[in-house]
Amino acid sequence: MKAALLASAIAITFAGAAEPDAIRAAVAKSLPLIEAGARGSMEKRKQCFTCHNQGLPIMALTTARDRGFAIDEANLRTQVQFTADFLARNRANYLAGKGQGGQADTAGYALWALANGGWKPDETTTAVAEYLIVWQQDLVHWKPQSQRPPTENSLFTSTHVALRALKTFGTQEQRERIEQRFARVRKWLHETPAQDTEDRVARLRALRLVGADTTSAARELRDTQRADGGWAQLADTTSDAYATGTTLVALHQAGGLATTDAEYQRGLGFLLATQVPDGSWHVRTRSKPIQTYYESGYPHGEDQFISITAAGWATTALALALPGGEKNSR
Repeated sequence: MKAALLASAIAITFAGAAEPDAIRAAVAKSLPLIEAGARGSMEKRKQCFTCHNQGLPIMALTTARDRGFAIDEANLRTQVQFTADFLARNRANYLAGKGQGGQADTAGYALWALANGGWKPDETTTAVAEYLIVWQQDLVHWKPQSQRPPTENSLFTSTHVALRALKTFGTQEQRERIEQRFARVRKWLHETPAQDTEDRVARLRALRLVGADTTSAARELRDTQRADGGWAQLADTTSDAYATGTTLVALHQAGGLATTDAEYQRGLGFLLATQVPDGSWHVRTRSKPIQTYYESGYPHGEDQFISITAAGWATTALALALPGGEKNSR
């Protein structure tokens, strides 16, 4: 009953377009926490890149910076270099086709982070691309090494980040073999249905990368928007910032949805209404912990890693709705 009343109240709140000033304020409040979480994780983990505390923060920070927000540029450069160094230490394993912990997900997200950070192709990115070409060649797709939903659980997500990495950092010498893998996965993407929001988001993105029509996949994702303006990870869960943020960014970047469209605006309304007063978003984890717990500096304790991931997506979705190059104060 309480959940139904909350959904109804939020739906009323989301009736109009999100105000630019509210969006700017939300992004400005989010950025310091994202920066702190990225910095804290790097200091605690020392040599370990993480998708949640480096990959998504780098995306959010660069998107916000491009919209005129002031960010800690030194911290951003450190995070990008940290990611590059992490891959470089394992270059020999990548060249040998062995990869490292997290396998295709780690490699794909790390190269995505480097791309967002403006990193230029080098010997290390070429080695990682080579690994992704030969890794799991017996499959028509890539698959995750771990089962930690929502980010490390979907065949579509692993496939999407691998495709993105190859498209961005694959060399001319590798191009023919990359195209062969793209051709194989294109058919699989067309024929394989998505099971949840993570699947639908990554499938849409992957279809766009392989040059396939995305109309149906985008419509399928749009049609799962809830009455409260958000999206849920699963059919039997409530809307949250992770599912909503990933969906909005994918629909805009891969599905052709303008940030001024009603569905996007209602999604922004959900994000604005669910942001915690301290500037964070709280999303409860669905994963069983496999690593020793540590505090990264982002709020929400044992839920901090999915929460900072959600914040990265939510902040990106909000920032995309603002004009590029506009000078915003933090």
